Amino acid sequence: MQASLFIARLLAPVFVVIGIALLTRPEAYRSLLREFVASAVSMYIAGFLGLVGGLALLLTQNLWVLDWRLIITLIGWISVLRGVATILWPGSLAPVADWVLKHRNSFAVSAVIDLAIGLVLGYFGYLAA
Repeated sequence: MQASLFIARLLAPVFVVIGIALLTRPEAYRSLLREFVASAVSMYIAGFLGLVGGLALLLTQNLWVLDWRLIITLIGWISVLRGVATILWPGSLAPVADWVLKHRNSFAVSAVIDLAIGLVLGYFGYLAA
């Protein structure tokens, strides 16, 4: 449980800050996404970091239990899968980025999801512990 608390305390502020940033500066992040997809180096580095970060989460905690810790496990697996896909098929993210850029509400939806994840992890990491 200590590892889960540490990870929750680590990830909660990250998700909250990202959620707030996406809500308050969506145009800046649209521009950032365009530049990111256009850069093969950025794509590779992001894939590598996603793979390493996801593996670190899974090696620390890979619990398939029906409680808040499942969020951490899912974040780890999503990071690993996205990292592998980005490294092996970097062009596969371009259609996803295009879809996100075309749909004006996608950043707001992502922000709300990030905030929700951050608040849940923050609650269990800081308050319920």
